[in-house]
Amino acid sequence: MKFALVFNPFSYKVHEENLRIVQKYFGLFPPLSLAWVAAIAQRAGHETIIIDARTLRLTMEDTLERLKEFKPDILGFMMTTYMFPETLGWIRYLKKRLGIPVVVGGYNLRVYPRESVAPAEIDFGVREHAYYTIPSLFEELERGRKFENVPGLIYKDGGQTLINAHPLKIDFDKFPNPARDLLPNELYAEFPTELRNFTVMVTSLGCPYDCSFCEAGSSAYSPRSPVTVVNEMEECFERHGVREIDIFDYNFTTDKIRVMEICSEIIKRKLNILWACRSRIDIDGELLEIMKAAGCGRIYYGIESGSQEILDRVNKRITLDRIRNTVKMTKKYGIRALGFFLVGAPGETKKTVSRTVRFAKSLDLDYTQFSKCLAKPLTPLWKEMVAKEGKDYWREWVLGREEDRVLPRPWTVLSNDEIDRLTRKAYVKFHLRPLFLLKAALKVRSFSEFRKKVLGFLEMMFSQEKISRKADGFVAYHGDRKRLDFYRKLAKFK
Repeated sequence: MKFALVFNPFSYKVHEENLRIVQKYFGLFPPLSLAWVAAIAQRAGHETIIIDARTLRLTMEDTLERLKEFKPDILGFMMTTYMFPETLGWIRYLKKRLGIPVVVGGYNLRVYPRESVAPAEIDFGVREHAYYTIPSLFEELERGRKFENVPGLIYKDGGQTLINAHPLKIDFDKFPNPARDLLPNELYAEFPTELRNFTVMVTSLGCPYDCSFCEAGSSAYSPRSPVTVVNEMEECFERHGVREIDIFDYNFTTDKIRVMEICSEIIKRKLNILWACRSRIDIDGELLEIMKAAGCGRIYYGIESGSQEILDRVNKRITLDRIRNTVKMTKKYGIRALGFFLVGAPGETKKTVSRTVRFAKSLDLDYTQFSKCLAKPLTPLWKEMVAKEGKDYWREWVLGREEDRVLPRPWTVLSNDEIDRLTRKAYVKFHLRPLFLLKAALKVRSFSEFRKKVLGFLEMMFSQEKISRKADGFVAYHGDRKRLDFYRKLAKFK
């Protein structure tokens, strides 16, 4: 079969956790989930393409033109909860003009499986990972159409929506590497990116911790082996010209021994690649030392608050002293430190937000991200919001019965408008320090990096609204127009 996967652009929404300017400059990331699905389909013998319409800034009409050239038998989309209405709009447009089946997947289908495939334009859903479901579905489409035999498939039969069990064990280590050969790797970047080409990796699924604001809390931890991880890094380097990688695991350092083995393998192969990761704050000097030796340049720490009471309320199980010591130790080993912070967490007040900003400024962080605490599907905060409201906003949103609006936060006395203002103020207060600005400027390694950071700073100061509003014309920042134009032309004439 010929399989086409589409990643559509999306606008800024007022229910998002990031401010609009943060979302604009946050980054252009490869659609890794789609690249994994593509690799799974390719390994099963199916011809596959990915159209990253978001990064290439393609319209629906542009995308349709490319699809007509490819002549796919089936279309695939990733349905995130937040992007659901926009992705559905793209499905409706393309399905009407191509008249072929559509299969969707993504985290949203584990939360709302029936609702996600309710639209008439969606034929199939993949509830779990695509590893077994996609090859089996394609086999049935080609031969037997006995969809009841496809593990983890959501499909429709006689007006009913049916969900097949998925009894097969998913072994993340057996997944093929994502099909990055189908992506415009030169175009991807995130705000702190220093080198090109840039990509992202996921080396483990799940997280054993239970922070109340995180959708991955208490989910099964499933890591890929050290050799598998470094093999993928080496493939990125050799085949795709990648020189910088951001590891998107919820907590890359969950298993210290595994991380040390990964680092040892990188060093053994003399793989000269810069990489970043996300980590809890409870990390030690031995691990930091070998991570630095293996090319780790940045660690994104989930700090969340400068109030111990709030840290306890969200089940972080860390202390302010541990945060101070770990950030200091990280800088000692020459690794840049970024702190993730929440505004509007359970028990939050104006005083605790001020305390958090003061704490952040005291830590010598290289970067910070202040996010508005959001009730994400399946989190304890989501359950609290549903109980308070008497309905599930996200379910209604997926069904098309809710509009984009600010969501209630019953766990704090702060109003949503106050949280917006305090979040913007936190960014300004943290960054508008002469010494911080000077140190940040001295660390810049290219003019494009300097330009991006200056523009982001100026827009946060003068363009970011105090109260979040919709931005239908929203597009993510792209720092290299010539390279973008080249890839758009290349895609057009393939």
